[in-house]
Amino acid sequence: MTEETATENPAPGESARAPSLTPVLRVLRSCLHLMVAALLALACVRAIADHAPSAPAVTAAAAALFAVYVTGPRLPRLRSSTGAAALWLSAVALLWLVLLVLTPDGVWLAFPLFFVQLHLLPLRGGLAAVAATTAAAIAGFGLHTHTLSLGTVLGPALGAAVAVAVVLGYEALYRESEQRRRLIEELTAARSELAAAEHAAGVLAERERLAREIHDTLAQGLSSIQLLLRAAERALPRQPGTALGHVRQARTTAAGNLAEARRFVRALSPPDLEAGSLPAALERLCATTARTSPLAVHCQVSGTPTALPTTHEVALLRIAQSALANTVRHAGAGRAELTLSYMDTEVALDVVDDGAGFVPAEVPAPGSAAADGTGFGLAAMRARARALQGTLVVESAPGEGTAVAVTLPTPAVPPDAAQEAAP
Repeated sequence: MTEETATENPAPGESARAPSLTPVLRVLRSCLHLMVAALLALACVRAIADHAPSAPAVTAAAAALFAVYVTGPRLPRLRSSTGAAALWLSAVALLWLVLLVLTPDGVWLAFPLFFVQLHLLPLRGGLAAVAATTAAAIAGFGLHTHTLSLGTVLGPALGAAVAVAVVLGYEALYRESEQRRRLIEELTAARSELAAAEHAAGVLAERERLAREIHDTLAQGLSSIQLLLRAAERALPRQPGTALGHVRQARTTAAGNLAEARRFVRALSPPDLEAGSLPAALERLCATTARTSPLAVHCQVSGTPTALPTTHEVALLRIAQSALANTVRHAGAGRAELTLSYMDTEVALDVVDDGAGFVPAEVPAPGSAAADGTGFGLAAMRARARALQGTLVVESAPGEGTAVAVTLPTPAVPPDAAQEAAP
């Protein structure tokens, strides 16, 4: 059989569902062809060596059988039609029977024929062909020896049993191998999907981080700069000194925002935290807010300050910045109280103002048409608290001011980190 036929009609050792021959299957197929050629040559040599009268007939039958065996699978019809393959197999079997009648050495060809029949025919047809070939081999050998012994019957029968066991065993191994291959492909596809999902989640998380940082730094700074420049515009030209002070404060705020922008792009800590502790950073924030706005801000710390992870300090500072910025821009308040409370297992931050208040449930979602570019502050504060397994509560009502309270659990901080976080 040729390699082209092996794809349509598998050679011995190859399953009909195999898409291509593996190196092992090529070796098995080559060994089968060599076995057929060697057995035919053996039958011819022994007939000639024994000076048997049937030697010319044996040689002719062997040559015809070899020619059909080699050239048959090259026919295009044989590669596309199961019926043509069965017809070719019938021609091979017929020539083998002729050789078996002429010489007892033809019985040895039954063994490779078993493999060919089992792989070219369906399972039931292959088993029937193997049984018929076994019976013909036993009868042919008995015809030449004029006797039927236990060995004469068991030899071909055991050969047939071995061939059936090998073929069925290989098919079982092939099915298991195909299942494993499909499982590996599914796992590979699942891994690719997981990697894509993790990449998308990472991109989304980075976008959310940048959005929160922009809102809590650049957006708030730009809002402060706008208020300062508007105040400077009102002071001109009657109060040039006051206007100059507002312009200088706006320039200082712009410089601070530039530093913030550079740091959050590189995912570094805010400048206020790099220069000291969280309570000190909150006090500077309150002082800056009071200096750049009409809001009077008071900061106090309760409990014993302890070292916090950098992520907790950054989140609390950003939430305080966003809460005070909302108070300045929307509340119309005259006073705000910021309280940082250290407890045994938690740290809490409260920002309370005496402004106009609002209904928290009526705040439009960020990005909605009703939000008009606002409404992201509360969502960003909740996202920061939720990312650290904390909670954020907003209490407000029209005319009653607003209270923002965030509570974060305080995990243990390594000694080296605690030393770095100490003021």
